[in-house]
This record gives sequence, structure tokens and C-alpha cells, in this order.
Amino acid sequence: MNTIIKNARRISLLVGFILLFPTIQAQNDTDYYTVSGLIKDKQTQKKIGYVTVSATGTNIGTIANEDGEFTLKLNDTLDVKEIELSCLGYYNTKVSISKNNSPNQVFYMNSRTINLKEVNVLSWKNARELIEIAIEKIAENYSITPNLLTGFYRETAQKGKKYINISEAVIHIYKSSYKSDAESDRVQVLKGRKLVSPKKSDTLSVKLLGGPNLSVYVDIVKNPYMLLDKEILPYYTYKLGDATSINDRMQYVVYFSPEALAATPLYRGTYYIDQQTLAFTRVEFQIDMRDKNMVTSLILKQKPKGLRFSPEGVEYVVGYKYQDGKSYLNYIHNEIKFKCDWKIKLFATSYSVVSEMVVTDNQKESVLRIPLKESFSMRKSLSEEAIGYFDENFWGAYNIIEPTESLESAVSKLKKDKDK
Repeated sequence: MNTIIKNARRISLLVGFILLFPTIQAQNDTDYYTVSGLIKDKQTQKKIGYVTVSATGTNIGTIANEDGEFTLKLNDTLDVKEIELSCLGYYNTKVSISKNNSPNQVFYMNSRTINLKEVNVLSWKNARELIEIAIEKIAENYSITPNLLTGFYRETAQKGKKYINISEAVIHIYKSSYKSDAESDRVQVLKGRKLVSPKKSDTLSVKLLGGPNLSVYVDIVKNPYMLLDKEILPYYTYKLGDATSINDRMQYVVYFSPEALAATPLYRGTYYIDQQTLAFTRVEFQIDMRDKNMVTSLILKQKPKGLRFSPEGVEYVVGYKYQDGKSYLNYIHNEIKFKCDWKIKLFATSYSVVSEMVVTDNQKESVLRIPLKESFSMRKSLSEEAIGYFDENFWGAYNIIEPTESLESAVSKLKKDKDK
């Protein structure tokens, strides 16, 4: 129990935000070309969201948005012949490309049915034992040398279905060896922009503290205090599920849920563990909401007097990419849902804050740690640091997560509101 109480302060850094009334280094653009398109299920013709898109033979990649759309920017000097698409429950798909590819192509993926012959029989007694062995193998399965990741980060705040705040940034993420903890890991914002609703009716704004640092503190393999500290394991029950596939690699599936209430909120969710290496490939988890007062004290740092706050859910997805015998952080998604109302009003308003990060490049050689004075502070919010949103060519050669159709529509409306 002491471990859980001690780590409550650390966990609060991951989701802390404030409710309020209402120097950036850029990359030198080089010549590049783009490959873009829409990804669909070949059998059902439905769009597939959150597909990992990688340039074969490089560390460059991105992820498709919720609508299955992506754009991948490639330097002219790279001799890239194909891209590879990978997604949970689908066969990997390789597609030949060239600099003359037609824009906005449709790419198809085949869903994968798992054969019994592909499923390894567990040699240990239970699911918890599998988790314990996977924890012991972390230093073996993840990089023991520093890496400098380039990533794209976006956070949005919505009031009901209306966007009231959009902030985006290209970031560098310094990752020290996975034999150590995340205390020396740092994030640097290279380029960022924001768009905030100017309407007085949107009087409640959301300030997500340290947003880009999601890349450091939600790396659960590097931060075992969240879920993988062996002192915490007894507070959960574990159950094996049916095997599945990620990136053409078979995965054990383990469901976990709180054994009982604790002094700070616990989590429930799903682990995906590589059957060959026993590396954690993907973790989906949510804060246990049985004690909303406890959750509120954990995640809410400040609010106006007289405002009532009710948390509705806090969810995460953390994904790792297997490459050259090691697994690397690749994707993080976080969503916080809550309701607010004033004591003088009858009805509460629903809000949601969504933040996500995808790694678009990985430097493995001659890596230098980001200087402390250039790192992004947990006490800051991206919307305070970023600049205006209006340059259509703002990102240049940087890879990003393509905005969804609803987000593009929201940007257009917010820009019009700014011009009034």
C-alpha cells in the first residue's frame, strides 16, 4: 500500500489539468515528396483508423487518423521503395511506392483470423506469472542505449461536440536506457501552434499541464510505478484472453482489473505481450472510476470557485513498435472526459480532452541528451507556449497525424470566428 500512496503524486502528473476563465526551433525544410491515402478493410470496405504507416528500411513513420487517412513525408534523398501498414488484428500490408504516386490512394488490409497452430501454449501456471516474466525481460527487450525520438503531438478540448482548443507540436523525446527509470528522459518542443475559441460563451478553458511530456510519463514500461511495479501486482486480478496479432507477430492477451479499492485509484485494461520476446507491445487501460472524489483529487489541479466538477473517465493506449530485435515507444493516446456545472445552473456540460503522440523518426546513433533549459516543463501547457494556427504550410517536411474530417471542420470554424 505504501508504494501506491507514494506513487499517487507521480500518477497525478499524467492527467493533471487546470480549468480557467478565459522560443521555437524550426526544421530546415528539405526537398521531400508525400505518400497519402485512405486505409480500408478489404472485405468490409470500412475505414481502418490508427494504422501504423512505416517507410520500409527507415525509422520514419506516422499513424493514420481515426478516419483511416494518412500522409507520409519522405526526403528526396531516401531510396524508399515501399511502405508497410500494420494494425491490431490485421495482416501487415506492404505497398510499392514512388515519387510519382497518385495522391489520396485507397490502401486495403486483410483482417487476420488466428489459427490454433499459431497460438503458443503457455508454459507457466497463470496470467500474473506471464506479467512478472515480461517485467523481468524489459531490459532485454527495449533499448539499453539512448534514443532521440521525433514525434508529433496533438491535444484537443471539446465542449460537447464543439472544439474549443486545438494545440499541436513537433517534439523531440530523449529516451535513456530502459535499464533506468524515466527521471532523465526529456521532451523538447521544436515547433508548435494553437487555435483557441474566442467566443465568450466558451468561458471555460482547459489547460492540460505538461501535455507533450505524455511521451515520458505514460511510457509504462519505463515507468513501472503505474502498472508494472511488482509491489502493485497483488492489487490486481489477471485473466488470459484469446491470442491476437500485431505487426504480424502473435500476442498473448491479458485482461487486468482491480482486486479491491486502494488509497489511490487503480486501473483496468488489457496487455498485449509478444509471444516470442515477451515484450509489452500494447497496453490499453482506464482509471477505475468507483471513487470519483478520489479521481478528482488526483487529476484536477485548479478550478474556478463555484464550479462543480465530475470526472467521467480517463483512458490510455500505449503502443510499442518492434524493430531490429528491440521494441520502441511508438504511440500514446489519452482521453479525459468530465462534466462541469455551476451551482446556480440545473444542467452540467460535458467536456473531453484528447491528447495523442506518434513517433515519426528514431535517431539511435550519437544521441545527446536534451539540455534542461530547452526541455518542456510539467508546469506549462502547450497552449501557453505555441503560436498561431494560420500558416497552411506550417509543418513543412515534418510528419504529422492527419486531422480528421471533424477536426478540419472545427479548425475552419474557429478561424472564421477569429476573423470576426
